[in-house]
Amino acid sequence: MSSTIQALPTEVVYLITAGEVIDSLASVVRELVENSLDAGATRIVVSVWPQQWRVRVADNGCGMDLDDLQKAAATHSTSKIYSCADLWKITSLGFRGEALHSLTNLADLEILSRPAGGDLGWRVVYGEAGKASQVEIAAIAPGTVVTVSNLFANCAARRQGLPTVAQQMKAVQAAIQQIALCHPHVTWQVWQNGREWFTICPSTTIKQLLPQFLPQVKEADLQEVKLKLSNPPNSELKTENSALTLVVGLPDRCHRHRPDWVRVAINGRMVKSPELEQTILVAFHKTLPRDRYPICFLHLAICPDHINWNRNPAKTEIYLNEVNYWQEQINQAIDQALRINSANLKEAVHTTRVSKLIKAAEAKSGYNFNPKNTDEGDNTQHSLKAVAQVSNTYMVVEHPEGVWLVEQHIAHERVLYEQLCDNWQLIPVEPAIILYQLSPAQVSQLQRIGLDIEPFGEQLWAVRNVPAMLQQRDDCADAILELSLGGDLQAAQVAVACRSAIRNGTPMNLQQMQKLLDDWQRTRNPRTCPHGRPIYLSLEESALARFFRRNWVIGKSHGI
Repeated sequence: MSSTIQALPTEVVYLITAGEVIDSLASVVRELVENSLDAGATRIVVSVWPQQWRVRVADNGCGMDLDDLQKAAATHSTSKIYSCADLWKITSLGFRGEALHSLTNLADLEILSRPAGGDLGWRVVYGEAGKASQVEIAAIAPGTVVTVSNLFANCAARRQGLPTVAQQMKAVQAAIQQIALCHPHVTWQVWQNGREWFTICPSTTIKQLLPQFLPQVKEADLQEVKLKLSNPPNSELKTENSALTLVVGLPDRCHRHRPDWVRVAINGRMVKSPELEQTILVAFHKTLPRDRYPICFLHLAICPDHINWNRNPAKTEIYLNEVNYWQEQINQAIDQALRINSANLKEAVHTTRVSKLIKAAEAKSGYNFNPKNTDEGDNTQHSLKAVAQVSNTYMVVEHPEGVWLVEQHIAHERVLYEQLCDNWQLIPVEPAIILYQLSPAQVSQLQRIGLDIEPFGEQLWAVRNVPAMLQQRDDCADAILELSLGGDLQAAQVAVACRSAIRNGTPMNLQQMQKLLDDWQRTRNPRTCPHGRPIYLSLEESALARFFRRNWVIGKSHGI
């Protein structure tokens, strides 16, 4: 077999971003695991002995022959790129050829490897400058085992400057989980001090994988969208194979205190992208409760020509061409994920709440039973039909999958809010609305959102235009006072929508309810109101059937 690892030409080395590659146990794990993935591994075993400063990574990848093993730790030696042009079409996780060489300067490095289809495995120990100091035949299955020992033994100050063992192991776990999210098909086993620490089972989709990292989140709480992407406009670069995968936590079911689960990956690597992360946060801003953040994982698979990975040695920061185009695609994907339609209306909707309701009902009934779990049913044509009103507050709604209860005020609030966002209109009022004793901050706030306000006498102010929705309301002056108390334009739109929406306790006939349901179904974010409250509760037909024991056989059920 011919060698594939080569030393990079000097002109390529000069173009590569230089910097520290190995600075912790977690960075050792990250670099070795990325090499395993580049080798096509589908099973990776990571073992860490933090007190001994030792890491071992074993994989079932393509392996290396002896020629490659002898060059693997030489400075700037890699099989990933060969020329300057290759820096602009990187498809591998590694490409600099620095990591293994750095490890030979900071630790003891040993690699055992056997290529797929090869008859012999080899063990190589590396010495100064990454040169092979020991070479011998070794019994090993196809794949590679890399062992790094005595990390930073020659840099005592480096060890002392690192966090505690517990913090380092937490960083190792986070690094593996981030990489696993980008490669859901891989099986992971992670050991600490000779004992199994955690495993990550492979999944066909990221939606199935995510609950392994967030145990409180159920698969039914997530929505996954996969889109094929076309070329950005006015771009000469080819993106025929570009795709977007988005997994979001449905806002009426799961969210976080911190934005720690807004994750962005590009071409198999988790990256920091403030522009794309902010796009996600803005898209969820008025679907979640105050001070709560979404669960969202975005993975873009795009043509390498659009990316410059050569920005930071850790390869977590990138330059991305056509940022506005990718932001637009992300917004469209989030809109698709949050809609309620035939594509995502499943039997699993609100299963947790349904089970609690049924358990409560069983406790009051004359018999009990243990309902069995059922698989998610197939999608059906989605339509909502108003049936009745309960307590002049909840609309009883029939759909092909069962029954929903829709809270009329917040459903209408969602409709009005999106209408206001799309068409914020201020209209003149005559006579003007007179307000009393406004503070300078309140006056500035009303001017900030576009209202025409001027002094009208001592401690009196005249407002000469108002949001169109408030014009005919008796409480228009109260609403303007509410708007003066703070917030940006978006907060003002929420306040106007809330003030204008149908009040709970208001009787509605079937025609009025149906009109509201039709409008609500067409909104972009129908699951929650702008304050983040859930709008509907579903009782699926299959759950009702289990509760009323409609699976009984006629005759047998009557003791015949």
